[in-house]
Amino acid sequence: MTAFADQPLEEQIAQWRAYVRRRQSIHGPDAEELEGHLRDQLAALTEAGLAGDEAFLVAVKRMGNLDALSREFARAHSERLWKQLVITADAADEPVNAGRAEVLVVLSIAVAAALAVKVPALFGLRLSPHEEVPPFYLRNATLFVFPLLTIYFMWKRGWREKSRLWLALPFAAGAVFANVYPWGTTVAGNAPKGSDTEVLTILHLPIALWLAVGFAYVRGRWFRDGGRMNFVRFSGELAIYYVLIALGGGVFTGFTVMMFKAIGMSPEWFVGGWLIPCGAAGAVIIGSWLVEAKQSVIENMAPVLTRLFTPLFTVLLLVFLATMAWTGSPINVKREVLIGFDLLLVLVVGLVLYAASARDPQAPPDFFDRLQLLLVVSSLVVDVVALAAIAARISEFGFTPNRMAALAENLILLVNLAWSAWLYARFLGHRGSFAALERWQITYLPVYSAWAALVVVVFPPAFGYR
Repeated sequence: MTAFADQPLEEQIAQWRAYVRRRQSIHGPDAEELEGHLRDQLAALTEAGLAGDEAFLVAVKRMGNLDALSREFARAHSERLWKQLVITADAADEPVNAGRAEVLVVLSIAVAAALAVKVPALFGLRLSPHEEVPPFYLRNATLFVFPLLTIYFMWKRGWREKSRLWLALPFAAGAVFANVYPWGTTVAGNAPKGSDTEVLTILHLPIALWLAVGFAYVRGRWFRDGGRMNFVRFSGELAIYYVLIALGGGVFTGFTVMMFKAIGMSPEWFVGGWLIPCGAAGAVIIGSWLVEAKQSVIENMAPVLTRLFTPLFTVLLLVFLATMAWTGSPINVKREVLIGFDLLLVLVVGLVLYAASARDPQAPPDFFDRLQLLLVVSSLVVDVVALAAIAARISEFGFTPNRMAALAENLILLVNLAWSAWLYARFLGHRGSFAALERWQITYLPVYSAWAALVVVVFPPAFGYR
């Protein structure tokens, strides 16, 4: 058992443990049991005279029920010598046909999502590169994609037929509330200049319905076995893949325009009416499949990006607060500014949440944890300043849909950030565990979706569809 005191060996075990817990097929108790088997193997092998590293290699190889997972782990860490031990000839026996079937399913669903965007054109709602996007498309953009993404996860996770029906309810409700309200006219029958509540619906409906996608993704394990944290990882990894696909799509679009213009043809009708909207919808399905198929690759990228942007956003917030204090300039509370600040604070919460998902809960506090606490505290101060500006604006000019939404959303973020800062401080002071912070973050997630649903359902009639 002396090998367990060897720090490099413990680091290998911790890395193996973190990898196992990120797998969809391995639940919390299963991971603990597998680690117990691994340590039993290590104890027997070290007593037989093997060195710590050698014992680790052989023990992983002997984990018969974990062979496929071990091969994935080896591929993600190809520089390790033990790749030669765990990638064996039986790796070629993986179900190739099952993989091909999934590719066909994914491509079919992606094409369906792309074509769903064009269905409204059959009823006269056309997308044109020379005109503004009709509000109908903006309100229903989520409904073109999320139900099909949910279908993919139900197929992949093997949901039972009866269990699938209730997942259709959120999307049906979203379709009703996105289209039933009379935003084109006010209660008095006059045409308004613009509807703030319609914009709020466009912004909040995706947040409300993403929770339904999450339930399909975790297949009933939302409240156990790390299901919510798995969905958090998926969401962050999908965002990374989607940005990469979008960058590639932008290059493809540029070359498309260039080539056809070179022969005197204008492809704007195709680019604006087909390529961009259909490609944006289908890319969500393709990106989700890539996350599922290539998790071993992206899991190395995502923690690196988190550690890269955490210090950058910390410096940004600190410089902003110092500049505001130096100049005495208050925050502008126009809608665009409020949306920008809310997005910034949500991004900070996302960085904290995703850093938690990529961290080994058993590891002791380190410098990055202190940096995370600084980021949370600085975000908390910015949130308080924004709340003060919003409250002053409301007291002077009264309530509007935008101000009410901004006030409530900043209060929701304030609660999350404040308690996260407290839990981080306890963890750094060795008075609490990191698991408590992780539990708080994932427990708070439904609050955002519940509030978004409230905005979509209640705000339009409450504010006269203004």
